[in-house]
Amino acid sequence: MDKPGIDNILQQLQAASAFASGTKKQSEADGIASVDFSEKLKSAVDQVNNSQITADKLSAQFVSDQSNVDLHEVMISLQKANVSFQSMIQVRNKLVTAYQEIMNMQV
Repeated sequence: MDKPGIDNILQQLQAASAFASGTKKQSEADGIASVDFSEKLKSAVDQVNNSQITADKLSAQFVSDQSNVDLHEVMISLQKANVSFQSMIQVRNKLVTAYQEIMNMQV
């Protein structure tokens, strides 16, 4: 996720918290720009996909010895792709857990 997106989400959470505690009115809370969750999630998945593609290309170039690609560059890009993928898996697990908790709530 990019830093402006995270800052915007934090501002929304703070505004919602202030509204829930009664220190702010709803009109003040609405002044913060809304963030489309599905767009942010799609953007994060695309970033993970791009890092996977980049790592794959670099490793293929290193194996075929087509360009001046260092082993260090290949290993670093593979590790970045792995870390981003593992982070995405953890986010998915948290979303599934939250969905299951919501579905188990009694109305």
